[in-house]
Amino acid sequence: KQAVAYREISLLLKRPPGREAYPGDVFYLHSRLLERAVKLNKDYGGGSITALPIIETQAGDVSAYIPTNVISITDGQIFLNGTLFNKGIRPAIDVGISVSRVGGAAQTKIMKKVAGTVKLDLAQYYELESFSQFASDLDESTKATLNRGKSIVTAFNQDAGKPYNLWQEVVVLYAASRGYLDPVDTKEIPDKIEELFRQ
Repeated sequence: KQAVAYREISLLLKRPPGREAYPGDVFYLHSRLLERAVKLNKDYGGGSITALPIIETQAGDVSAYIPTNVISITDGQIFLNGTLFNKGIRPAIDVGISVSRVGGAAQTKIMKKVAGTVKLDLAQYYELESFSQFASDLDESTKATLNRGKSIVTAFNQDAGKPYNLWQEVVVLYAASRGYLDPVDTKEIPDKIEELFRQ
């Protein structure tokens, strides 16, 4: 909302408006603000300051002025999709739009190995899911992809306030991405995951 407030104040001060009525220096303003996220050396006390800018999109439009500005400055984005949220998928992360410029460098070796094709599997699932609503006869390969996608999405659902630790994430990712949850009914997947954790 900072950008909206800055636009309103700038318009009231009669500054010349630019794209979407934002003043011309809004990109500079955001980059200056986000450059405060740093890793400090020992001379300055050590540690780091992390910036997590939260941008509200209008109808999921990431091509609007402010979202594109912030995306170009940051090391990636997590895009939360209202449609996925309304379907009960939580966290409602849209894997097609979410990006990390850091990539696998931020993952542990085991996580990198296990995660492998999960993003691709989910992207294929969401694409086929919308297509399958209009098709009556689906081949076995398509059915298998849809089933795997449902298993992964269900396995990723977590209750609020109950985050997985690293080994639990690895177990869930491995079981879901390697097809061990495919034969399990989606309603029974949470119980199956709890059973895996107990072993």
